[in-house]
Amino acid sequence: MQPADIARIVSVSSPALSPDGRRVAFVVGRIDLDANRQRSAVWLADVDGATAPYPLTAGEHGDGAPAWSPDGRRLAYTSGDADGGGSLRVVPVDGPGETVTVCARNEAVEAPVWSPDGSRIAFASRERAARYRHGDDERARPPRRIDRLLSRVDGTGWTIDRPRGVFVVAADGTGAPVLVAGGPYEHGDPVWAPDGGRLVVSAVRRPGGDLDERADLHELDPTGRTDPRPLTDSALSLWMPAFSPDGTRIAVLAGDARIVPSHHQVVVVDVATGAEKPVSAALDRQCAPFPGARPPLWVGEDLLFPIEDHGTVPVLRAPADGTRAPEAVLGGTRAVRAFDAVGDTVAFVASTPTALGELFVRDADGTERQLTHLAAPFHADVVPFAPEPFTVDGIDAWVIRPEGGDLPVLLSIHGGPMTQYATAWFDEFQLWAGAGYAVVWCNPHGSTGDTQAFSREIRAPEAAEHPGSGWGGRAAQDVLAVLDAALDRDPGLDRDRVGVLGGSYGGYLTTWLVAHTDRFAAACSERAANNLESLEWDSDAAGLFRHEIGVGHVDAPEVYRAQSPVHRVREIRTPLLIVHSDDDLRCPPSQADQLFVALRLLGREVEYWRFPEEGHELSRNGSPRHRIQRAELILDFFGRHLGGRRPEADWLSG
Repeated sequence: MQPADIARIVSVSSPALSPDGRRVAFVVGRIDLDANRQRSAVWLADVDGATAPYPLTAGEHGDGAPAWSPDGRRLAYTSGDADGGGSLRVVPVDGPGETVTVCARNEAVEAPVWSPDGSRIAFASRERAARYRHGDDERARPPRRIDRLLSRVDGTGWTIDRPRGVFVVAADGTGAPVLVAGGPYEHGDPVWAPDGGRLVVSAVRRPGGDLDERADLHELDPTGRTDPRPLTDSALSLWMPAFSPDGTRIAVLAGDARIVPSHHQVVVVDVATGAEKPVSAALDRQCAPFPGARPPLWVGEDLLFPIEDHGTVPVLRAPADGTRAPEAVLGGTRAVRAFDAVGDTVAFVASTPTALGELFVRDADGTERQLTHLAAPFHADVVPFAPEPFTVDGIDAWVIRPEGGDLPVLLSIHGGPMTQYATAWFDEFQLWAGAGYAVVWCNPHGSTGDTQAFSREIRAPEAAEHPGSGWGGRAAQDVLAVLDAALDRDPGLDRDRVGVLGGSYGGYLTTWLVAHTDRFAAACSERAANNLESLEWDSDAAGLFRHEIGVGHVDAPEVYRAQSPVHRVREIRTPLLIVHSDDDLRCPPSQADQLFVALRLLGREVEYWRFPEEGHELSRNGSPRHRIQRAELILDFFGRHLGGRRPEADWLSG
């Protein structure tokens, strides 16, 4: 794979089965390199595979989130525009008729869900505050009032004056949307009660709730005439609700927002009493994969939900009353990124380390059938490298290598830190291997995919509850142990030409490693957290890192400084590439600036590249041209220092 091949990647997502289980709607994403944007369209496929899948929408405006009407005759979907606005549309699937634009807004439309009688659709969208009525010139608008934490979100911008609300609109487009839950609070995806008389949403609506971020379930009046009413007062944070078919229970994902990392577990809430019954706790696994978290799915009296397990992402089935242990419905060495079910039919998108995600169906008898082959042309030209798994002291690890010997090596570290490298296609590994590198990666302590105690090992030693070894503690030892094991296993890997790279927390650990060892010939620290103390007041997640570290920066600034690699900058002598984005709100550019300025003043070998108009998710969701350029500059840097193949990119020398 070469950097330009990024433009050929096709994505499949958001499967939605029709109520009769005969068809599945899904979303296909493609890159338009000439327009420098990602496009997506809603497609349809017959579950039995009798006819070829086909596009239902043109996909010029970013179509997604397909949702079937209860009778299966219409399909709602969202559509975005280049200015950040969006619309809700309904297209007839059975019978004649035109696509109806139910409503159009100056903000994105998300999470449409039909009322049980098919007459209304609830959706989420941001609602602009009064200051936006003062024209389009931000310099002429009144100032923002910031009275709580979490006032911005990376990739979205300011949210304090654009809270995410819930709206209800007539499905035929005959009326304007009605706001049924609005600011100043942020509301999660709505779900209808089976009787259609109310909606339920997850939200933090308590005064001072920004200080602990504990979300509860709230009941909404679909007419908007009465205020939201709390249904729960839980010690946990409850997210992504799903009503049982009889309306008496709600399945949710529940986690402890005060102690991070904490696995999200599947819990069933009794609507009448608020009593909570755990369903998945005995698994001791994360039930909110990233990506791929979704509400638990009711199938009769059972629940379907995904988990992260040693790199894989299977889907399990468990009874809602907890009387039987969960069992795998979809498993194997792959990652299930999305799924839907009607009865015993499951439609799902799955990827493997050597194949992009495609749409599959599992029948009641367990037979699986692949419905799409959209990535086949890509894979025919871009032959993948298959990884070899191994373990080191219980740490799951992998390596891929080109043919031959005397190979330079790249040690790749994932971000999060509460996520995992999954057994799925990852373009970066294929890019690095395509340039002649052996690539080594693992899921060190702090990752998901293992026990909660395993994840919590990265909490600070000073934490009052569940103390660990800190961000730069056991995890740093793990990745070095995995690297040593990979080098020992394969004499064809060159020990003198080893580089390390990572983004976000992976960038943090990269900076930490080169501040503690000189064993690497070069390093790339991307969108990194380098100063945890300033991150706690400068990030869009400012105020939440105290839950992750275990102590607050106001009370114990020395704990944050001790874990910040920028304070060991004098020890960094490894040639370092710093990559960051101008609009990164999660790890603001000041995190990169602090590291670069100090290294430059010390006269160390450092390169710093800043991408304009991009946020924290550049490598995944950035503009196509910037994604390609990012890959080119990383390969160019390591090519100069480790000897791998350098890309032919004129702009690098311009």
